[in-house]
Amino acid sequence: MSLDATAPDPTRTGPQRLRALLRGTTPARLPGVYDAVSAAIAAELGAPAVCLSGATVSAVDLGLPDLGFVHGTDIARRAAALRGPLAGVPVLADADTGYGNALQAARTTREYAAAGIAGLHLEDQVAPKRCGHLGGKEVVDLDEAAARVRAAVEAGTGLVVVARTDALSVLGRDAVVARCRAFAEAGADAVFVEGAGLADLHAVAAALAADRRLLPQVYNRSEAGGPVEAGPDDAALAAAGVRLVIHPVSALLAAASAARHAISGVLEDGHAGRAERMDWGDLTDLVGLPALLAEERAHAARGGVPQTTTTTPTNPTTMDEVQR
Repeated sequence: MSLDATAPDPTRTGPQRLRALLRGTTPARLPGVYDAVSAAIAAELGAPAVCLSGATVSAVDLGLPDLGFVHGTDIARRAAALRGPLAGVPVLADADTGYGNALQAARTTREYAAAGIAGLHLEDQVAPKRCGHLGGKEVVDLDEAAARVRAAVEAGTGLVVVARTDALSVLGRDAVVARCRAFAEAGADAVFVEGAGLADLHAVAAALAADRRLLPQVYNRSEAGGPVEAGPDDAALAAAGVRLVIHPVSALLAAASAARHAISGVLEDGHAGRAERMDWGDLTDLVGLPALLAEERAHAARGGVPQTTTTTPTNPTTMDEVQR
């Protein structure tokens, strides 16, 4: 990965930074984030960009599976809440089907831009959609799929538009190639074949090269599709034209496993000692406590606000003490 593509640059917008990654020579790894803590960790560890999955928002916010319960407004709301913790790290967000036809796809793109999202991936499933790794999927016809992409491109936001197709398991590789060619013609910045193997990626790359519209590809390294360790490595993906690899659910699955371990310890042992946990001080550092306390002291020195103390006040025992 080139230094130019990944180095933080406050003069670049999120979409510009994401496009720089697409122009790179090796795949950028985009961890999935789902809340402020995971976003802050990704930023602290130097992620060049992150992804925000509809499946994770559905699980975390609604406690429901990825069966079309989440709307673009839910994704945009979550993304907006992550802007501070991400500190400028660009977000590639799931836009599902665009939540309707071309008109809705254009509005979704504008809502995502207003939430600070840098790019979106837009798919060709019928609505309500299903998780890409589930059976029983249906896709819209090629013209409608391309119209959604074109509407997102022409929405006037400058967002990176990744055109995704779920047609591989439904219609086969030839249909996937035809759709990717149509997406390139519609102005997509990149294409994303859900469930693709290396042969599929190479077939798409060859067809786009023949059209002189060679676009970078996005690869989904998701546990929903099986063991992530078994997939192709970065060198093989790069040779097939992949420039972004998303890991949408890895952090959430790890956090859920840790939470289950900690909660079982509390219930069975009376404490969470059996579970590996971040130190409390590390968490408060991560969310900015030292800087905020320093700011508070500066205000207090100028007579702005009372300074927080670390002592614990005696708990009042009567209503008169509470009132006093």
